[in-house]
Amino acid sequence: MNILLVGGTGTISTAVAEVCLEHGHRVFLLNRGQRPNPLSGRTESIVADINDRSAVRQALGNRGFDVVANFIAYGPNDLAADVELFTGRTAQYILISSASAYQKPPSHYLITESTPLRNPFWQYSRDKIAMEEAALHAWRERDFPVTIVRPGYTYAPFQVPGLFKLNFQNFVRIRAGKPLVVHSDGQSLWQMTFNADFAQGLFGLFGNRSAIGEAFHITTDEVLTWDQIFETMGRVVGVQPKLEHVPVEFVKIGCPSYYDSLRGDKMFSQVLDNTKIKIFVPGFRATVSFEEGMRRCLAWLDAHPAAADATAQASATVDRMVELWENVKKY
Repeated sequence: MNILLVGGTGTISTAVAEVCLEHGHRVFLLNRGQRPNPLSGRTESIVADINDRSAVRQALGNRGFDVVANFIAYGPNDLAADVELFTGRTAQYILISSASAYQKPPSHYLITESTPLRNPFWQYSRDKIAMEEAALHAWRERDFPVTIVRPGYTYAPFQVPGLFKLNFQNFVRIRAGKPLVVHSDGQSLWQMTFNADFAQGLFGLFGNRSAIGEAFHITTDEVLTWDQIFETMGRVVGVQPKLEHVPVEFVKIGCPSYYDSLRGDKMFSQVLDNTKIKIFVPGFRATVSFEEGMRRCLAWLDAHPAAADATAQASATVDRMVELWENVKKY
C-alpha cells in the first residue's frame, strides 16, 4: 500500500510508520520538516504545512494513496479541509480523534465505542467531537471513506506519561526525592498504552474496508490507578515515589494550564473496552506491560541524559504548586 501519514514524527505516528515499513509498505510523511525524522531514508517526505492547503496540493501533485492518516487534525475546520483535499485521492482516511471525547462524567466506568460523546469541561475534546461529527457527515453525504480512531493515553520510549508534561522529569523527581503531584486521591482508573502496541492495532485497520464508517479505540487491557502508575515508575527507578495528592480544583490555582485536561479527562475513571478492535483486527493484543514500558523509557533516558532538561521548567512549576499546597494545608 501507499500510505500517507500527516504528521508522522510524533509519539504515535512514528510507531505507525515503523510498523507500516516492517510490512513492506511505502510510507509518505506530510509535515513541515521541522522535527527530526527517526525513519529518514526509509520514508518519503512531502514538505508542506497542512494548514496551507494550496501548498499541500502543490506538494502532493497527482499522488494518490491507499490510506491517509491525519495525526494533527484538531477540529471540524481541519476535517472539512481534508475532505476537500483527499476526496478522490485516497481509498481510506483515518481520523485520529481522542478517547477524551467520551462522556464526562462517565455514566459507567467501562467505555465502549457506543458510549456517548460529550465533554463539557475541555475545549480540546469538544473540538474532537465536532470533528468526528463532520467526518461522519462527509461519509454519509459524500461517501468520504473515513475511519475514526480514538487513542487513550499513549506513550513511547522517548515520552514518559504523566499529569503535568514532565516527561523524563518524572524519573528525575523520583530519584531526587521530590514529590509528584497526583490529582484527588490518585485512585481513578486508567490505561497506559505503549506506542508500538497502539500501532499494531491501528495498522490492522489500514486497508480494512469493513472499518470505514466505524469508530475504534485502541489501548492496552492493563488497568492501573494513577497512584499505581507513579508507583510503577518508582519501582523501575528503585525509589519509592513521594506522592502529593492535590484536589483537582486546587490545580486550577496552582497550575491552571493543566486544569482542563484533569477536570475534563484524567480525574475520571475510565476503562476502554477493546472488544471491537479485536473483532476487526483478529489477534490484536497489547503486549508491553506498563512496567516494561517504563523500563524502556528509563533506558532511553540513561542513553540520552540531556533529554530531561527539556521539561525542567515544568518541574519548577510543579515545585511551586507543591509549595503553595503545603502552605494551604497549614491552615
